[in-house]
Amino acid sequence: MEALGLEPGAHVVDVGAGTGKFARQLVARGLRVTGVEPIAEMREIFERTVGAEALEGTAESIPLDDGSADAVTAAQAFHWFDPERALPELKRVLRPRGGVALVWNVRDETHPLHQSYAEAIRPYKGDDYPVGGHPGNEPLASPLFTDVAERTFPHVQLMDADGLAARAASVSFVARLPEHERAELLERVRTLAPPGTFEFPYVTKVFTGRSR
Repeated sequence: MEALGLEPGAHVVDVGAGTGKFARQLVARGLRVTGVEPIAEMREIFERTVGAEALEGTAESIPLDDGSADAVTAAQAFHWFDPERALPELKRVLRPRGGVALVWNVRDETHPLHQSYAEAIRPYKGDDYPVGGHPGNEPLASPLFTDVAERTFPHVQLMDADGLAARAASVSFVARLPEHERAELLERVRTLAPPGTFEFPYVTKVFTGRSR
């Protein structure tokens, strides 16, 4: 958010807000957040845990006035949007020179554990699931935005075998598997984990830009 020059009290619209995991970090920085999320159950959790309003909507149809946001964010979500419709809609709700930030946590594919994990779940991945969880290009490469930049931040997550299995279980195509296939896959994932607690390396990719 420092890259967007946001001051405390600035209005941020978090699109594809889910249960508010990212929005809670924004609120902790003193920002005023409105969530936009199509799923009612997630909106309920968002409002309860974030303490802010969550509106029914999508990136392609945001129920807010023109120029009403100082910034728009999308964390672990933009790869589900239709860019041709979503980017003009993000620009519409932004004030002039308003900021946009697209965030993904992606696996450090050079790490052997990540390679084994990816190999285990790959047979279950449908062709429509975004590879790597993000577009892998410049999602803000559009005449609608300027000052586009990409930043990369390495970090680690501490987990154990159950945590690794829980991570796999949260992947949408794994969650949709028949129960016996899902249980078999999660047990296979557990066997990949080192004993005890271990570090699971990630890379956070952040794409930022400003409305023209």
